[in-house]
Amino acid sequence: MNFMNKKLVSISNMQDDIFMKKLLLSHDPDGRWLDSETMLHAVGNIMFHVSTIGVASNIYTASFPKIDITDQIELLGCPEPIGCIIKQISCKILCKCSGEVDLKSRIMSLFDLIGNYRWDAKVVLVLAAFATKYGEFWNLTQLYPCDTLAASIMRLKKLPYKLRVLKPQIKALSLLVKTMMDVAMCIIKFEAMPLQHVELGNDVLIVTKSLIYLSVYLIIRSSLACFSQVAEFSTKKHEQVHVLSLETYIRFSDSTIIAAWELSSLAYRLSNIYSILKDQVDVCQQEIERNLHVKLLSLVDEMQNDNQKILNLLFASNNYLSLKDCPTQVKLGVSELKNKIVLLLISKPKLFSLEELLLLVQQTCDHHLSESYKIVWVPLPSSDTWTDSEDTSFNFLSDSLPWYAIWKPRSLRSAVVKYIREEWNYNEEPLMVVLDSNGKVTNNNALDMINIWGARSFPFSASKEAELWQDQNLTMQLLLSDINPLLAYWVKEGKNLCIYGSENLAWIKQFNDNITQLKKTGLQLETIYVGNSKLSEQHIKEIMATTTAKNLSVLLSFTKLQFFWLRLESMRRSKLRQGKTPSSDHVLEELSTLLEMNDKEQGWAVFGSGSLTNIMRLQGEKVMELLKKYHEWGENVPKLGLLGAIRNFLDPTFVAGPCSHFYLVPSSEEVITQGSVICEICMHPMKKFVVYQP
Repeated sequence: MNFMNKKLVSISNMQDDIFMKKLLLSHDPDGRWLDSETMLHAVGNIMFHVSTIGVASNIYTASFPKIDITDQIELLGCPEPIGCIIKQISCKILCKCSGEVDLKSRIMSLFDLIGNYRWDAKVVLVLAAFATKYGEFWNLTQLYPCDTLAASIMRLKKLPYKLRVLKPQIKALSLLVKTMMDVAMCIIKFEAMPLQHVELGNDVLIVTKSLIYLSVYLIIRSSLACFSQVAEFSTKKHEQVHVLSLETYIRFSDSTIIAAWELSSLAYRLSNIYSILKDQVDVCQQEIERNLHVKLLSLVDEMQNDNQKILNLLFASNNYLSLKDCPTQVKLGVSELKNKIVLLLISKPKLFSLEELLLLVQQTCDHHLSESYKIVWVPLPSSDTWTDSEDTSFNFLSDSLPWYAIWKPRSLRSAVVKYIREEWNYNEEPLMVVLDSNGKVTNNNALDMINIWGARSFPFSASKEAELWQDQNLTMQLLLSDINPLLAYWVKEGKNLCIYGSENLAWIKQFNDNITQLKKTGLQLETIYVGNSKLSEQHIKEIMATTTAKNLSVLLSFTKLQFFWLRLESMRRSKLRQGKTPSSDHVLEELSTLLEMNDKEQGWAVFGSGSLTNIMRLQGEKVMELLKKYHEWGENVPKLGLLGAIRNFLDPTFVAGPCSHFYLVPSSEEVITQGSVICEICMHPMKKFVVYQP
């Protein structure tokens, strides 16, 4: 029988022991949940400082990084705050320490007190109780030389001023606490496994649980020993320290040596358990990850009645509250998403630029469909580990966004991250994966269609995206309606519109001067400056301030200007995702040309009307030539419309007679009563016929 098998036999014998059975019977969790990992890190912060002061060792820094003092340690389902619980544990232990009570009774009493908590919560609460008392002791010893209050408290408590005599004892105590924390972290990892959603082999599970029970018992027992020895600091009389020349030799008291030996023995036993438990938890982790990945892959072919199974697997955790509502910071379970369409926004923790973020917020909030679907932000780090900057970014944004977010994105299983990267093709660029109410993926990335159409994209499926593009021309409505309410109103009213852009101040001034002259002759035209997507906010403001901006009908903010270019990029990506090419798709060709004009220094303009499904674009001197010769084509505007008149002027082959296209106009539309109708394809005036449908 090898070493590990011998250990497992001893564990089995321990389980058969009557006392161990009593401890197991005291375990009665009632749904309380403690953020054990954050609590353990807080304990590590205290013990790290104590260790640095007491034994000049940084033994805690590798496994237990320091946490921000503002981090909140969550405790859910408990009527009392964490501080009260820790105080109760300290009082219970210290009371028993001072009396003539045997060790088993003390342990049993403590297990009864924390019986309603899970195994990981039991150990970290007891460790926190000890760390608090030990930290207070060391805080006093550091303050008393220069603080009379601390000196008075130490005098009343009869605490030792010279701690060098206790150095072996303190060093052994620090080593024991470090070992207890290592074992506690293994327990936390096991307790966090989603065993209610992902199966684990019975043999592996039984062995691991046996180790967990024994480990919890030994940590509690060791904590009592640590409490007892710290309590004795103020009661026992320390022998004088004899120092030889150059401090080459120090004789410690027998009681200190005995105490250090007791703590070291406990640390040795716990260390042996830790080596076995760590390997066993790793085996469990590997099996959980394998089974989870297989389950996620198999869900593609399974029919589901709702979205709960896929969501429970994606956010697999032993914690029933894996989400949070960002605006309220309320913790939620995936049951809140039942019977809803779920949009999983997958990105880096830094998410988007501010303008991209604001556009998405604008397009997804404040409309009547907002309760029919929910957005859940799922941030993934760039590497296998989270950086401090990624943590900071996530914490800030998750407090500001109007959506749901993963409560603890660090807890996402590696199998889930692998699935997202491989099956949903996540490659660091943001995705918005859509799950319908049955948990089926209906769109691998709805981000662009939402940027373009907002609520009109509902239910955000790939088929809906294809439907929205069907027979869609590049119109002023498509370009402007979702940017600004005033622009949407102008489009709806069918006003003549001109979008223009440039970074050339001279060209912009000349353009505005010409527009002013045209308006004086009676031309009804609204102009919108959209700048250049590469210009900074300060540059845009300078352009606005140094030109005849007063002649512009509307001045868009820098953010709204960015919305225009972001939506153009989304339109191009959406078209490409549909399998279109510029050579085969007129809209994609026009979009590509508009975006290429953005990269050029010369000015450009796009003319159109809300009532027509067509636009006309011109660049540089062509724009100025058109505006300066308005007297040659302006008289045709009432008859041909703005675009028809411009086309008639620029294209000598344009014939002002009826075209050969046909367009069925429902009798309820106001356009049937107009004197003429302009063809949406060739911009010619159309001849009217009346068709009667039986």
